[in-house]
Amino acid sequence: MVFTAANLTNFGVLRQVKDSGKLGIGVDSNQNGLFPGAVLTSAIKKVGNLVYDEWKAAKNEAPWQSGVTTAGLKENVLDLAIDQHNRAVFDQDLERRVMQARADIVAGKIKVIDYRTDNRCPVKY
Repeated sequence: MVFTAANLTNFGVLRQVKDSGKLGIGVDSNQNGLFPGAVLTSAIKKVGNLVYDEWKAAKNEAPWQSGVTTAGLKENVLDLAIDQHNRAVFDQDLERRVMQARADIVAGKIKVIDYRTDNRCPVKY
């Protein structure tokens, strides 16, 4: 399994994954269709949703302040892609289990740590 983080420059990596008979994960946008059957899923960043929320806050709240915003599944800024291009490798049982984990993360039943501040993470930025 290969997961890269370089948006459409992933093309070469996903091509190698396909040629090697492995699975890859696209990132930033839905890349499932680049190499159908070789991309398990794509981790999608919905940056537009975050920008819209920030714009709306700036419009409705006075005074708006700049700063760091942390957002994820609960805020509908991160997601994964399941479609006709990855259905052969992302079957319904896997989808059910992933969607349950997703719901548990959103509900707070599964705690996602912040690698930047959690003491269990050896690398700090």
